[in-house]
Amino acid sequence: MIIRIKNLRLRTIIGVNKWERTHPQEVIINLELHFDGTKAARTDRLADTVDYKSLKGRIIEAVEASRFRLVEKLASHVLDLVTAEPRVSAATVEVDKPRALRFAESVSVTCSAGRTR
Repeated sequence: MIIRIKNLRLRTIIGVNKWERTHPQEVIINLELHFDGTKAARTDRLADTVDYKSLKGRIIEAVEASRFRLVEKLASHVLDLVTAEPRVSAATVEVDKPRALRFAESVSVTCSAGRTR
């Protein structure tokens, strides 16, 4: 099964310019989490699935406390957090930085990882 968290809008210090180091900016995070949902579908119990509300809370806490220069680093940091979830077998994280470039809506970085068993 796949769980998607779409358009999680957060604010953090991100960027290399001097003003970016002092003013939080919006980032938009999209996640795709792969997991074996067979047991959860059978039992209808939260304990048998990925608790995406709890995971969202940890992502918010980590992102809002971060002070990275590169979107690449932020995306990798979120991916590490997501893949630390024992039930997640693979994940893709996309981080958008709106208004990062003139004439462009946003710049985004996508990274993925899977667990080898």
